[in-house]
Amino acid sequence: MKLDDFDFDLPETLIATRPVRPRPSARMLVVEGNVLRDQHVCDLPGLLRKGDRLVLNNTRVIPARLIGNRHRNSAQGPVSAKIEITLMEPQAQGGWRALAKPLRKLMPGEEIRFKGGLTATVAEKSDSDLRLVFNVDGAGFEAALLAAGTMPLPPYIAAKRAPDAQDNDDYQTVFARTPGAVAAPTASLHFDADLLAQLAAMGVDTTEVTLHVGAGTFLPVKVEDVTTHKMHAEWGEVTPRAAAEIAATRAAGGRIIPVGTTALRLIESAARATGKVEPWIGETDIFIYPGFQFKTTDALMTNFHLPKSTLLMLVAALMGQEQMKQAYAHAVTKEYRFFSYGDASLLIPSTA
Repeated sequence: MKLDDFDFDLPETLIATRPVRPRPSARMLVVEGNVLRDQHVCDLPGLLRKGDRLVLNNTRVIPARLIGNRHRNSAQGPVSAKIEITLMEPQAQGGWRALAKPLRKLMPGEEIRFKGGLTATVAEKSDSDLRLVFNVDGAGFEAALLAAGTMPLPPYIAAKRAPDAQDNDDYQTVFARTPGAVAAPTASLHFDADLLAQLAAMGVDTTEVTLHVGAGTFLPVKVEDVTTHKMHAEWGEVTPRAAAEIAATRAAGGRIIPVGTTALRLIESAARATGKVEPWIGETDIFIYPGFQFKTTDALMTNFHLPKSTLLMLVAALMGQEQMKQAYAHAVTKEYRFFSYGDASLLIPSTA
């Protein structure tokens, strides 16, 4: 299975840099078996069934992009220079793994000062990233980040424009509760309170799980044989309540429909051991590509993904490579908006 099998031509003009408003007005390509239908997210109540269960990722994106100044003493006196930090994930030994621009001149022991009194010390450094230890933790750290940081927009958006105050709302789901993600579960950005209420009124249930999306979700696949790719790990939790709700829907004959690849990867991780979703907590590096045997997913709502990405491989595993090639070719021809702030798709295998 080669990396080029998951490539396609995408005009740059189709990369969305802002979401549409209201959220459910986004277009949605429904792929049901071999049938393609152009609809909108607000049409979901007519596409789902009473007894279906949507699985939502309630992670909350933290303002993980920080601009500060590095400080160290030298023989010529104190040194200060501007530095850009992007937090990636908390570390078991304390502190945060982070990217830095520029990275080369940063040295262990150096202090980086941000606005509002937030500071970080470089604890370790590698060729690609570093570990930072901050001067506050817990609730104090969250408050300091809110004051000093900005939303960590994906690289393909950040290359076109800087984050602004509007992104604080746009890049957060309406059900975000548990802080820790540095990227949004973007399919969930299409929901608002009214759409959720409509779905509940018609008997579509929802279950919340947590997967803290890491910056590794944007890392490119660099190996030609995709089966040798090593996935990044992300922390997640399926509570006993969530597992019981999913089991009840399955027993009643309802469909389990994760909203977003993050929710799908988490519940499939939680179902690996027994074939059904169990209470689960920890890090998952599950890699889903064609040939994967799904244990619990019946359908998926997701955005349109990057060429040669692990997420494109995931949707090909669910629907079939040829079907997804046709769907993506259709989306390009019909000028759907792509990636994090783009349009959605509802993928329903012919067996669902």
